[in-house]
Amino acid sequence: MRVLFLSSWYPYPADNGSRLRIYHLIRQLSSRHEVSLISFAEEPVSDSRIRAMRALCAEVKVVPWRRFQPRRLKAVLGLFSPLPRSVVDTYSEEMAQAVLLEAARFQPDVVVASQMDTAPYARRLPVKRVLDEVEVTVLYEAYAREQSRLRRLRAWLTWQKLVAYLRAVLRDFDGCTVVSNVEHRRVMEIAAAKSPIVIVPNGVDAEACARVAVQPEPDTLIYSGALTYEANFDAVNHFLRETFPLIQAQRPGVKLFVTGKLDGVRLNDLPHNDGVIFTGYLDDVRPRIAQSWVSVVPLRVGGGTRLKILESLALGTPVVSTPKGAEGLDFVNGRELFIADAPSEFAQRVLHLLGDCALREELSAAGRRAVADRYNWMTIGQSFCDFVEWIAQGKTMGGYEPVHA
Repeated sequence: MRVLFLSSWYPYPADNGSRLRIYHLIRQLSSRHEVSLISFAEEPVSDSRIRAMRALCAEVKVVPWRRFQPRRLKAVLGLFSPLPRSVVDTYSEEMAQAVLLEAARFQPDVVVASQMDTAPYARRLPVKRVLDEVEVTVLYEAYAREQSRLRRLRAWLTWQKLVAYLRAVLRDFDGCTVVSNVEHRRVMEIAAAKSPIVIVPNGVDAEACARVAVQPEPDTLIYSGALTYEANFDAVNHFLRETFPLIQAQRPGVKLFVTGKLDGVRLNDLPHNDGVIFTGYLDDVRPRIAQSWVSVVPLRVGGGTRLKILESLALGTPVVSTPKGAEGLDFVNGRELFIADAPSEFAQRVLHLLGDCALREELSAAGRRAVADRYNWMTIGQSFCDFVEWIAQGKTMGGYEPVHA
């Protein structure tokens, strides 16, 4: 079978949540089928990165991506469009032409559009279509938690545009996926799609993580997530203001490592603390996670599921997370990770782990087992392949039972 895969992110190196998902789904698809990849990329893509994907794909094409800029004229004019402004502003005629030309050459049996950014281009093709990773919770929560009347009205209008657009998009797709039960409920509530919507969660390469062998460093915490993403910045800012001082009061030598790109990040807006180390971008973040005694995930906003939790557990690093951070993940609180909300409770959970070696080892072993059983990319990717094949064959949902739905 021939699969045309449209990506919002260039998948290699797989160094953030979106890239990891796209890379592993393509990897599994290519083990069964011939895949042609057309991907957006915000930065120039080197020959070595192209070669890495050509090891999996019959063809690889890259189209420049222009990030949404709300003050750009095209975006401002989008206020008068029935489409979301981000769709109006970022639409790429170059991508549209690349997709049409490759479809004519490749003659795909099915097209997979990864994330909503690539949906407009797949809609133009007269083949079976699958939309992967529909995510709406972030925008819904931005509207739901807004207090200012004027900003709440604007957020409501943005939300209503998205709802109308999503309904129209889903009518043009033969099937779509979401990453969690939370997203599944939200999409079903607003879209009432007739096409199948199945849960294909995010995962982790459990086998590769098991091969990372480093010695954990005492009294070390880690937050693995680029602060260029607003939800990560909010999490670290709140943690440093409300929670980390409570931990330091009882463990003065504790260190917090924060990984990820810092380009354009307002570090001066964060509380200064000598116990915090900003590592910047790491080619491979896994050794740094595995060296830490505890992985903290104090997220308060955002959608999807947290690959940082899956990766930490797969590496044997115990996790303390807020309910929002662990949202959509199938883990048992107190047995496979700790979930705590208020800063004082969160700090006590972290301190408990720092002070109890046996407890750390117990959670480490349980977390590894849980990830290997429920969130291994091999199993998830095979389930995704089954779904794509089912759609390509033109069958209805009768008789289809996705593993992770």
